[in-house]
Amino acid sequence: MSLKTQKLGSLFTREISRIILEDVKNPKVKFVTITGCDITNDLSFAKVSFLTLNREDKEEVEKALNSAANFIEISLSKSIDIRKMPQISFHYDTSVEYGENIEKKIQELKDDKKM
Repeated sequence: MSLKTQKLGSLFTREISRIILEDVKNPKVKFVTITGCDITNDLSFAKVSFLTLNREDKEEVEKALNSAANFIEISLSKSIDIRKMPQISFHYDTSVEYGENIEKKIQELKDDKKM
């Protein structure tokens, strides 16, 4: 990933968060945190990672975000002057769950060592 796409990803993260908060009317996506945006070097695709307060609803929220992706792309093109707008797709960010799983395993090892 080049420096240009990293900066653009950071800008996309901020702007998508703002658009979801202010412009998207679907109540399912109001409690979403955008955690990052990976953009391909040719600016064709943007993979946007998100977290939601209620993990049980993550599939439903992902569907709602992906159905609003076209609206978000249009809003982004109005706020960001870019030659080519990438196609946006939303994916649940599993890094927090992964980190919690590792922390749990470390705690189990510590507990086993104490016995």
